[in-house]
Amino acid sequence: MSHARKQARKAVVQALYQWQMAAQNISEIEGQFKDEYATSKMDFEYFSELLHAIPSNVSELDDLIKPCVDRTMDDVNPVELAILRLATFELKNRLDIPYRVVINEGVDLTKRFGADKGHKFVNSVLDKLAKSLREGEVAAKKK
Repeated sequence: MSHARKQARKAVVQALYQWQMAAQNISEIEGQFKDEYATSKMDFEYFSELLHAIPSNVSELDDLIKPCVDRTMDDVNPVELAILRLATFELKNRLDIPYRVVINEGVDLTKRFGADKGHKFVNSVLDKLAKSLREGEVAAKKK
């Protein structure tokens, strides 16, 4: 996994958080982040893909997440929710990324941006999602 893609995920979490909290227009947020990260080695194409696709599919993503959480969606920490939405999108739509990479990235992002023990919650939710969304891949890894 490339550093550029890791940077894109980090920026997407920040942008999604901004979108969730301020209900700001996605294109405005995208422009702001492209200016801010102009000199970085971020994968802007991947950043843009995720930033537009996740809000467009947020209801579907939340429907996948809901059965895996032990609380209402309103009670999920907003940063952790942004990370869960990102990882759920990748688990469902980016089969080129191994499920373990998706989970590890989600946990790492939560350790960086989430609540004190939030990474345990995110890990648990993503593990459940991987078993349902990537059933064959998970089963193959266990053998």
